[in-house]
Amino acid sequence: MTDSSKPAPQLGRRALMRSMLLAAAAVPLAACTVKDDPLAQQARAGDNKNYIAGDGAVEEYAVAARTEPVQITAETYQGTKVDFANYVGSPVVMNFWYAACAPCRIEAPHLRKLNEQFAGQVQFLGVNVRDEKEAALAFERSFEIPYESVQDTGGEIQLAMTQYVPLQAVPTTLVLDRNGRVRARVIGAVEESTLRSLIQTALDEEL
Repeated sequence: MTDSSKPAPQLGRRALMRSMLLAAAAVPLAACTVKDDPLAQQARAGDNKNYIAGDGAVEEYAVAARTEPVQITAETYQGTKVDFANYVGSPVVMNFWYAACAPCRIEAPHLRKLNEQFAGQVQFLGVNVRDEKEAALAFERSFEIPYESVQDTGGEIQLAMTQYVPLQAVPTTLVLDRNGRVRARVIGAVEESTLRSLIQTALDEEL
């Protein structure tokens, strides 16, 4: 007769732990996650409704489902003051990145081309989540990025963004509508054609 008061055998616990680790390993990582980031901790606490895992997963938000306009002030690596209140009237593309992130390097030429294509119509802003000034500027020079980025190694902007949309991973690209509300999110390296379509939709949208 088994004594139910005895603790479970150590072997059983080890087997359970192995099973949990194997299950975790089976989950695909489509982008460079920022595990120790306040943003990632906040995002993991969300309900992930309508979130589709995968590289370049796209989520678009109907007008009625959008949150309040993004309200952020910051300063770029070049010293330019950023206030999202000044962006109202134009769509905004926000790209969260860091220099050593492989998907960020893949998408950089696409972002450069689209910034040039939509110059004067759309605001582009990078948000660097890890790098100090020199590393970030070296990346921008290497990929000839024409728009500026703000430094967010402390996670303040990432944490602030969780009230608007969970970013989940880096890179993440957001498209804000002309009223400053998040209308689309791309998790992972963004395809040029995909982002072009999202930008054009934001430009054509009647609010």
